[in-house]
Formats: sequence, C-alpha cells, structure tokens
Amino acid sequence: MVMKDYVVLAVFTYPHECLVVKSLLNKEHIRYFFRNETLVGLLPFSSYAFGGIQLNVHQEDYEEAKHILDSFEDKFPHLKIV
Repeated sequence: MVMKDYVVLAVFTYPHECLVVKSLLNKEHIRYFFRNETLVGLLPFSSYAFGGIQLNVHQEDYEEAKHILDSFEDKFPHLKIV
C-alpha cells in the first residue's frame, strides 16, 4: 500500500460513525483505511484537534466509494454519514 495513492473522501468525528461505512466499503471490496481512528477512540474529545477520522480511499476506487456513500444517504436521508 502506497500512501500517495489514497485520497481523503470523508471526515468523521467519532469512531462509531465509521462502522456503517466500513461495512459498505468492505462489501464492495473498496481499498480504504481510516486515519486517526485509534487516536480519536482513545481521546474522543480531541477529535477536532486531530482533524477527525479521515476516510482515505484508493484513487482507483474513489468514484465508486463516493457513489456508495451518496447512495446510502439517498436511501436513508435521516442517517447522515458525513
């Protein structure tokens, strides 16, 4: 995994917000990782100081991942992922 091949798609404040996203992306075999997830989990009130939990997606999977997140928000407008 080369870090320069990944771009930030979304930013979350708390680790529990990432659980649904993980499930959706794993199901479609999207290459991704969350930056700061463990750090924010240990110090949740410092999330803003660390820049939140960043969802980084491989450049080749970016459009598909964005479509997955957008589709989820269209189906469930009362549940905001980002």
